[in-house]
Amino acid sequence: MNAKYKSVSKMIAATFCVPAVLWAICCVALYGVMRRPPERFGQIMARVPEQVAFLVLPFETLWMHARAGTLRVGDPAPDFTLAKLDKSEHVQLSSFAAKGKPVVLIFGSYT
Repeated sequence: MNAKYKSVSKMIAATFCVPAVLWAICCVALYGVMRRPPERFGQIMARVPEQVAFLVLPFETLWMHARAGTLRVGDPAPDFTLAKLDKSEHVQLSSFAAKGKPVVLIFGSYT
């Protein structure tokens, strides 16, 4: 009788533990994918079924942690270079700071 309970408990443990371990492995893998550059992230996610990514795994929670960044309120903006609208030359953010000019960055659509 004792052997029967042991085999049943092993079966129950396997029934719950194996899916839990697989879920945890998938969460870690998805988090790793989210930490990659956007182009690579898009290539990989194009192959993942939506039901798995959004219904089974905690997509939004992982995304918020993976893409949180390290900037905080009051930190200086990272330096970067952008092309002018007419594409005649590139402008670097630090060039404005060196001149003491204020800079306003607008991210979004004008339409």
